[in-house]
Amino acid sequence: MKPKVVIAGFGDTGLLVAINLSSRFDVVGISAKPCLVSGQELGLRLTQPQQWKRDYLVGFERYKKLKDVRTIHGLITKIDDKESTVTVELASGELHQEAYDVLVIAAGVSNGFWRTNSLQSMVEVEQAIASTAQQLEQTRSLAVIGGGATGVSAAVNFARQYPEKKVDLFYSQQQPLPGYHPKVRQQVLDKLQALQVSLHPAHRAVMPEGFYGEHLTSMPIHWTTGQPAFSAELTLWAIGAVKPNNHFIPKAMLNAAGFVNTDSYLRVQGFNNVFAVGDIAASDVNRSSARNGGFKLVADNIKAHCFGRDEDMKVFQPAAYRWGSIFGNQPEGLTVFSPQGKGFRIPRYWVDKVLFPWVVQKQIYKGLYPLLVNN
Repeated sequence: MKPKVVIAGFGDTGLLVAINLSSRFDVVGISAKPCLVSGQELGLRLTQPQQWKRDYLVGFERYKKLKDVRTIHGLITKIDDKESTVTVELASGELHQEAYDVLVIAAGVSNGFWRTNSLQSMVEVEQAIASTAQQLEQTRSLAVIGGGATGVSAAVNFARQYPEKKVDLFYSQQQPLPGYHPKVRQQVLDKLQALQVSLHPAHRAVMPEGFYGEHLTSMPIHWTTGQPAFSAELTLWAIGAVKPNNHFIPKAMLNAAGFVNTDSYLRVQGFNNVFAVGDIAASDVNRSSARNGGFKLVADNIKAHCFGRDEDMKVFQPAAYRWGSIFGNQPEGLTVFSPQGKGFRIPRYWVDKVLFPWVVQKQIYKGLYPLLVNN
């Protein structure tokens, strides 16, 4: 009998762990959504929703390597590490218990309206995407609060899509993109200026009480840093106020900030058969196991552990700086920034004809069935 691996969270990272384990394990994935709803490329999701959905909103049934993987649509309410079970509240409201030999916690974080842990149907997901994109299409001015990759992506893509509209970007440091290489920060600053985005460094916003950026707002923005209040027709809050999706995780697994404590093998400290990966895992200062091959390392370490080869487990090596795509796939192509500060642009033709279909879909995700379009 194959060992059973339960994956708590089926976003980008959890899905990739499943794909890399499905041939040798009995894999069960638990997801609040009935499909992959990627947290990547918010700027494209807001301004080019049809293009974004093609690449980042994908039904689980399309992944070839998930053919033998059982997916459960529901919310995990409890982990019982002594009994090695998880309890799931299904979309129907019923409670379901699932036993595991190995548990992977890939529950991620909630951040704004684009990364949520709410239970949704495919129709509800698509309606939310369309509604927010429509709001932005109709506005004449947008304020973006936050200088991380999400805020920068939103500002750049909005300015490109709607050059006649006003966009203001506010951030607390002197340059956007903390955690990225200094060369990347300067390149992105130049890009923002070239698009005539109004830049406002050293601004820290007052968050409305009980608000975490769950929707666009239209109220005046006030600042703890003393500047006069600012108003735009719409405000997008991308301040990085992430909340770990940890309500079901035993406190013994969490650090003081609510993220899952992991050792160098991405195994949860003190729990030999539990691993954590992605934004929920306190793997390094940037919690970067969602990007730096963490999914592959966890899959390899689970194989080593389950087949009696703990000595072959690999150590997670985070990059010194954040890296990757910031703007998404643009008309001129996709720019990927390296941890060393270099930006590599892949022309649009090669992104559409080679990178996504052959590298991403075929090599990383191990193959997708074609999308069926209703006539």
